[in-house]
Amino acid sequence: MSSRIELLNAGLLRSDGRRPYELRTLSINFGAQGTADGSVTYSHGLTEVRVAVLGPHEPKAGSRRETLHDRATLNVEVQLAPFGVGERRRRGRGDKRLLELAATIKSTFEPVVQTHLYPRTTIDIFIHVLQLDGGLLPACINGSTLALATAGIPLFDFVCAIAGGVHGTQPLLDLTTVEENDVPSVVVGVMPRTGRVTLVQMETRLHMERFEEVFRVACDAGKVLWSEMRDALRERTGDLVDALEAGPGMSVVKETEET
Repeated sequence: MSSRIELLNAGLLRSDGRRPYELRTLSINFGAQGTADGSVTYSHGLTEVRVAVLGPHEPKAGSRRETLHDRATLNVEVQLAPFGVGERRRRGRGDKRLLELAATIKSTFEPVVQTHLYPRTTIDIFIHVLQLDGGLLPACINGSTLALATAGIPLFDFVCAIAGGVHGTQPLLDLTTVEENDVPSVVVGVMPRTGRVTLVQMETRLHMERFEEVFRVACDAGKVLWSEMRDALRERTGDLVDALEAGPGMSVVKETEET
């Protein structure tokens, strides 16, 4: 059934006021999360995910059969916060949709993470969806990229993902839930420095000509996201360097005051 909300008006403005190719507001917070080696809270519009990375570490006793002798094993788990996803039915870890989402994220990062540097180990990626308004898979992928980087896990490149669709003949970028439910869509994950594509997921039919157009603008949007994500990491690294440089100096001042 079609949505009663007008997705695109005569002035080419979407229901939330954006232009067809305009992305939603991006927010990146690198606050520490428990014992995680790397963590980030990634928000794209009203969609918000919290990603924590642990490892590389020795595999747990029950999962040693899956250990690979020549590279690390990626373990991805996704959880939905019942208060933020607008679903009455609570989805547990064994939910089919969550398992498929985790499998897609794992296959996306297997050619990107330099797992050969950590044989016989496990790298855990735990994703907690706090709020959902479209673009779940791209948010999980982008957040995982940042969390892996903050954990010091070597990557061949960033992975930047975005969802695109077509309303009539007009391509749209960065879809909301209403738009995802109403238009054929595709998720594209790109490695911007190398120009490679590590993910293309399409669950609805889309004409070849429309697909090519959406694919092209999605790849361009991936470069925009890369710039934002790279700048956020650089700022965080700069803050860490400043803190390390200021730490000893502050200690000396404190010791001088005490003497």
